[in-house]
Formats: sequence, structure tokens, C-alpha cells
Amino acid sequence: MGIVKIRSDFQQARWNEPIIYEMSTPGVRGIIPPEPETAIKAIAGDVVGKLPEIIRRKTAPYLPEVSQKHVLAHWLRLSQETMGSNIGNDISEGTCTMKYNPRVNEALVAEPNFAELHPFQDEDTVQGILEIYYKFEQFIKEISGLDKVTFQPGGGNHAVYTAASVVRAYWEAKGELDKRTEVITTIFSHPCDAATPATAGFKIITIYPDEKGIPDIEALKAAVSERTAAIFMTNPEDIGIYNPKVDEFVKIVHDVGGLCFYDQANANAFLGVARAKEAGFDMCHFNVHKTFGAPHGCSGPATGAFCCTEELAKYLPVPTVEFDGNKYYLDYNRPESFGKVRDFYGVAGVVLKAYAWTMNLGAEGLRACADISVINNNYMEKKVLAIPGITSAFQGNGITRQEQIRYSFEKLHADTGVGTDDVNARIVDYGIPSYWTSHHPWVIPEPMTLEPCETYSKDDIDEYAAVLAQISKEAYENPEIVKTAPHRSSSHRRNDEASLDDPEKWAVTWRAYVKKHLSKKKEMDSVS
Repeated sequence: MGIVKIRSDFQQARWNEPIIYEMSTPGVRGIIPPEPETAIKAIAGDVVGKLPEIIRRKTAPYLPEVSQKHVLAHWLRLSQETMGSNIGNDISEGTCTMKYNPRVNEALVAEPNFAELHPFQDEDTVQGILEIYYKFEQFIKEISGLDKVTFQPGGGNHAVYTAASVVRAYWEAKGELDKRTEVITTIFSHPCDAATPATAGFKIITIYPDEKGIPDIEALKAAVSERTAAIFMTNPEDIGIYNPKVDEFVKIVHDVGGLCFYDQANANAFLGVARAKEAGFDMCHFNVHKTFGAPHGCSGPATGAFCCTEELAKYLPVPTVEFDGNKYYLDYNRPESFGKVRDFYGVAGVVLKAYAWTMNLGAEGLRACADISVINNNYMEKKVLAIPGITSAFQGNGITRQEQIRYSFEKLHADTGVGTDDVNARIVDYGIPSYWTSHHPWVIPEPMTLEPCETYSKDDIDEYAAVLAQISKEAYENPEIVKTAPHRSSSHRRNDEASLDDPEKWAVTWRAYVKKHLSKKKEMDSVS
């Protein structure tokens, strides 16, 4: 075995780059578009005058006024401060299934024949991409065992919301929505498995694990009733434990008339191994952008493939993609559909990349992805648990972990005062992006969740473990160097942690910041 090297001399750019609005100088322009030609103006007429008064701007849009050179410099500086999957060892993104996505597929979606398509085009002119949608649906149907698929959702949690909407439509059609008011989930399922049914109006009941870390089946038996609308559960959960009683869970819920939804965002563990159908589920979803080789998009450039049985298919959002034997078409004639979850029909670029990735691998390749993901994770487990101060959730329960594990720095914190947030800040000093801790609240103390899926090499895993070992050594010998990190990164420590839980201080856009904070500052200055 060769010597594992860590980048102890790593140094990232650190610019303290201002927000582009702060760079604005009145009157400066990056580009001045030409006035429309006289002939065009004559044909178009008074365009603004044709707009209804209610949608006309009273003032010009508030945009930064910055020269072209300075815009370029600004974005280049920001890019140098970014540490993404193409720069660092991105095993850090546990539960998000970060992996190497073939760049040839990026070139594919940049082809003008695809990139210049418009969603308002006539169906006759977009037969190619509709065929891709339809054929990829057949793949997903085979992989899940279910009968119908929609790619309309813009991400995994959006697909789970689609499931909640289907559940609502199902019980509304049966006239039982006022009675079927409860959705059951498990504590280590993804939070969207509780949040989206809650958004759809259901009461959430959460099942906690037994002593082995498996959702407690006796608690489920106590929770189900004539009020149960559905169960929404992730398996394997984000602690990496696969529930071997999952089919029993489904039967218990079905016995009281409830529906069963399978959150398969962690499907890297079981592609070609297990299917939702055989476990008895009515619905499931895949994160296409995670499991099927298109870059992760956090509900932006992403796709959640929602799958269901034939019985539930009539409630799916419109349109669906169909084939009449001669032509592919969008079917809006679905009178029992609950509506739409987003405009148009999902993110075509993600579906195209995922289709190409799946075609390249084939059935045997998909199964290999699952095998390698689990092998990588179990190899990494041996390396990480050998490091002083690190344990894992439900360690020693005799159950082999799947494609990820939730570790804990509880012992390191007790021994040295260094917790997971400190380690997370220090790890970037070695050129590795901050890792995912866990969803809140932290049921596992001082958590760290890692997921080395099928595209990571042994060298990647060895490097990651070596960096964690180095930080553990620092924590025991000189904890202040970890507590005051990062030292060589563009990242900074947050100096007002309480602000994260104070909605009065939140501002997700520059305009919101100006409105909420600068106006308040001016008001305070005038008083003083």
C-alpha cells in the first residue's frame, strides 16, 4: 500500500468578495443593447402600451450597475472561493449522493438540437425528447416495479410532495379525507417525508428506532388506526441501516387501509437488488439527479421521479408523456389529476443525462453501482472507526451498513471539547468540502454523515480517512487549532450563530436585506 498523502499545504483563495450590489456605481453599464430598428418598431407598435396597467412597472428594476470587466472579475473571484465536486474530495455530501457525473453527458445537453428546444413548441417538433422521457419512464418502471412514472417534480422533496398530493387526492376521491388525517414517518427518514405531508394538511406521527436502529415495529402497530392516510419512509435511512422488516411495515399500514410511500433517495444501495413492488409499496420516488448520474441540483436543475401503481396513476400531475404506437404526446386529458407541481414537464436536461447514463451502464452496470457503493461504504467504515474519538450510530448492532453511515464525534467532544462543527470547519483546511452533519434535531450527538458511492476510488476514501485522523490527532494534542479553524480556506466562522434561528434577521435576497436591515439601520441612526 502506498503512502496516503493529505494536502496539508492547501491554500484556498479568500477575497472577502462584496455582494455585486455593493459594487454598483450609478450610470455604469456592462453592455448597452441597441435600440430596436425603425421597421421593427413600426410592426410591434407601442408594446408597453399594450400591457395591462396592473403589470407595468412604476419604477425601473433595481439592478447593480457594474462594468463588464468588473462583473467578470467578481464571478471569477467567487469561483475561486468555491469548493465543489470538481475541486475537492466530495465524499462529504452524505445523503446527497455526490459522485462523478460523466462530462460527456454535459456536452450532450449542450448540443443545439436539444439546448434550443422550447417548451411551447408543437409536439410534432419535439418527438425526440418526448421519446427520451417515455423510454426513461420504462426504465424507471422496471427498476421500481411500479406502473406509472412522472418526471415533473423538480427534485426529491418535490417528488415526495407529489406523493402527499396523490394521497390527498386518493382519500378525497373516496370521501374519507376528513377521517384519514394522519401520515406516519420515521425519525431517520428524510425530513421531507414529514414536511410535505404536513404541507398537504396531514398530521405527522413519527416512529423512533428500536435498540438496533431499525424503526420500531411495535410502535408502528400502536400508531396505525382508521385515521392513517399513509406511511412515508426512507429505506435505508440516513444512518445507513436497511430495514429488513420493510414488507411487514407495508402490510401493517395496508391492513388499516393506508397507502405506503417509499422514499428511495438512498437507492444507490439497492439498484438491481430490491424493488418497491416486491415490498408492496403503492408509491416511491428516485432522485434522478443523485442516483442516475446527473449533477445534484437541490430542487433547481434536478428531477424527482415519482412512481405509483396503476390504481393511483389517474391522480398524477398533468401532463403525462404517452405513446400511441406512432407518435409521442403530452396527455392533459386526465380529469382526476390533482393538477401540476411545476410548469411544463420537469427538467429535460436532467432526464436526458440520466437516460444516457443508464443506457451506458445497462442492467448489470446499475447492479454494480449498488454493489460498489456498499463495498466503498463498508471499507470506509473500517478506516473511520479506527480513528480516536469517532463512533457510529447503533455501532455493534450486527447489521451491515448500506451506502452511508451517520458517525458521531460525541467521544471526541467529551475528551477534547472539539465537536463536529469544529471538525467541519477544520476539514476545509485540507482541501475537502465541509461534510453533512445530519438533519435537525441531532438525534445522534455531534453527527457526521458520509456516503462514498460508486464513483469514489480507494485513494479518495483513504485520503478522507487520513484527514479525519489528522484532525483527531490535532484535537487531542492542540484543540485550539481545530476550534479556531478554518485557517487556509475562504470559509469563515459564523460570528452570530443565533441569527440562524431568528426570522427577523433572515434576508435571502439583497433586496430583502436592504429592506429589512439597512432601512432599520437608517431608522436607528435617525433616532440616535
